[in-house]
Amino acid sequence: MTGWDTILMVDWSGGNDRGPRPKADAIWIGAETPDGPENPVYCRNRQLAEAWLTDRFEAERAAGRRVLAGFDFPFGYPAGFSEAITGTEDALALWDWLEARIEDAPNANNRFEIAGQINSSLPGVGPFWGNGLKRDVDHLPRKGRVRTPNPFPERRVCEQRAKGAFTCWQLSGAGAVGSQVLMGLPVLARLRRRFAGQVAIWPFEPLDRPIAMVEIWPSLIAPAVAAASPLHPVKDAVQVMVMARALARLGPALAPLLEVPDTGAEGWILGLGHEAALTQVATWP
Repeated sequence: MTGWDTILMVDWSGGNDRGPRPKADAIWIGAETPDGPENPVYCRNRQLAEAWLTDRFEAERAAGRRVLAGFDFPFGYPAGFSEAITGTEDALALWDWLEARIEDAPNANNRFEIAGQINSSLPGVGPFWGNGLKRDVDHLPRKGRVRTPNPFPERRVCEQRAKGAFTCWQLSGAGAVGSQVLMGLPVLARLRRRFAGQVAIWPFEPLDRPIAMVEIWPSLIAPAVAAASPLHPVKDAVQVMVMARALARLGPALAPLLEVPDTGAEGWILGLGHEAALTQVATWP
């Protein structure tokens, strides 16, 4: 099923509250509806973003509309990680495992401690690295080079094909995505539970429910984002606006983007391998 009425694209953040004034490196949400594009929404922290998404999902369902929601962080980890942590090679079981342990408040969370605890349960040093705190965290090195050989692949299959994609294991530093994963998957786990029976997680579940959650990476259409930079002073806002526009314009042509290799619990980036098709429809009038 590829006929979605509303497209929501979310640029996530793994950091603390960014303040009331809209700025970069926060959470931005872009939307395309049957009536056209909406102004991008700024969420200064994850608590506000989760509440906004909950309200929006409820409103869309009440109106009988189907929703495609994209989030710009990995939905899974490299092969073998989920089974090592949860006992099952099921990405969604890992979502629930993290949701039960991650503590999150606007200005504090325990993501670095959880990463250190995971490291301590595995042989050697790592795989997580990038302690971004001033204080040391047990079992979490600051530099990746001090790790011993990673028992899991350094990157997922899709990240090996996506030029410039960062590894899930790096938690801090420019471009790092690891903290977004640790702080994003618990939110998605709660949304999935709240809307039980209405949400399908791609590519792990068939898209036969009214709300679909997919993994995105706006860098796939970097030229289109750059061309649309006059739309908004914050690049994060432009990215979600342009990505939402591209997926909405594809319509039925979105179907080939959903046919991806079976990578088990690793997941996949929507649109990877179809960058030209996405970029072609991402232009903003």
